This record gives sequence, C-alpha cells and structure tokens, in this order.
Amino acid sequence: MLRPLRVIWRLLLAIGHAIRGWCIITFRFPRQTPEERAGEVERWSRRMLEIFGISLVVQGVPPARGPLLLVVNHLSWLDILVIHSARHVRFVAKSDIRGWPLIGKLATGAGTLYIERERRRDAMRVVHHMAESLQAGDLIAVFPEGTTGDGKTLLPFHANLLQAAISTCSPVQPAALRFADRATGQTSFAPRYIDDDTLASSVWRTLSAPPLAAYLCFGDVQDAQGKERRAWSQELHAQIQALRGHQPARQADDLAA
Repeated sequence: MLRPLRVIWRLLLAIGHAIRGWCIITFRFPRQTPEERAGEVERWSRRMLEIFGISLVVQGVPPARGPLLLVVNHLSWLDILVIHSARHVRFVAKSDIRGWPLIGKLATGAGTLYIERERRRDAMRVVHHMAESLQAGDLIAVFPEGTTGDGKTLLPFHANLLQAAISTCSPVQPAALRFADRATGQTSFAPRYIDDDTLASSVWRTLSAPPLAAYLCFGDVQDAQGKERRAWSQELHAQIQALRGHQPARQADDLAA
C-alpha cells in the first residue's frame, strides 16, 4: 500500500511543479532576459527530475553557447527534461505537443519549434526557422529518429533537419541518452514511450520504478563546412551508436551524487 501512496504523492508534486512552471512562463518570462529564462528552464527541469527520482550523469562537454545543433537519440518524453537540465536548448518537436494541456504551454514557453511530421513539406518550413534561430546564436536540439525508440536499437536518422546547420555553417554535436537503474546500472525501460504506451502509463511506470539515472553523453563538436546531409546523417548515427556504447553500466561516484 505504501508504494502506490508514494507514487501518488510524487505525481501530485510533479503536477504542482508543472503548474509552477506555467506561472513562471506566464508572469516572469515577459520581464526576463533570454539568459534569465534559460536559467529558469534549467532549474525547473532539474527539480522535475528530482521529483521523478532521476539523477543526471553528464559525460563529455555540453555545448556552452550557440549557434549549435545538438543531435540526440530519442527514448522518452523525459528526454527534453534531461537535456534542459544539462543545458537549455530550443527543441524541434512534433506539433501534437503544442496542444497537450499544460505541457504544451511549457514546451512553447521554452522556445520549442514545432513540426508537422505528417506533412512532408513542413520540414522545409522548420529548416528555415531553424536556420534563422541558428543565425541568431541559438542552441537547437533535434531527435533525428523522428520518434521514440525502444532503447535497445537506434532507429534510422532523417537527414532533412541537418540542412539548417549546413546552410548556416553552424557546428553540430552528437549526444547519446540512456536511462538506467541507479543501484544496478542496468538499462531501464520504465520511461519508454513507444507503440501503445500512453503518457499517463509512462509517467506512472517511471514514478513506480526504483530510483533512476539518466546518462547523457556528449560527443565532439563538428564543423558543418563541406558536409552533405545524408552522408553526415549516417556518420552521426554511427557516432551516437558508439556514444551509447561508451556509457558505463555503473559509475558509483556519479550515481552517488
């Protein structure tokens, strides 16, 4: 009986923290600088991970500033929180999220660029907006798999969004994400969000799981000059696959933090 009550309590804390985020975006953001907003997003995301019992283990060097395009594998709705906890970025996400109650407001307030994946030509519009943002010095993150994977294999990458980096000669940095049981270091599939999973079931499964660690491993920054998007996409796929393999089964010092 204690575990369901504990899960419900943490769920209530998460809802309360989400409402707090809505208030920050609505009332503070209009008076804040971009740097102050970024700090708010990072602090809010770290606190939400704490509520979910997830510690963050960062390996490699996160991007310090833009312009830069961050390319990451996609596992869960939690991925955005994990990356925001390490560094505030503007995400490219499916347009459905914009209509989600409360979450859509939070995503939009954090600077998300939306893409309608059902419309093939919409990618060109998004690439144009990404290029404008990169030229303005933004950090942008994309999930080139286009959807969440099962965490066991890396799905093929879509190359279209890389064109924004090529067109603006902006650097690209690969990164790999993995969730693991904090005690054993074994990969955890509790946060998965694939196939018939609903957001509610994924949230409940994550809250019910033993304490987790989110490993976020950053690779080397790469120059876009002279790159062709399809070939580069394949290179990045191999690099992120390798970064996933570099994530250790357990790091006692990091997990104890």
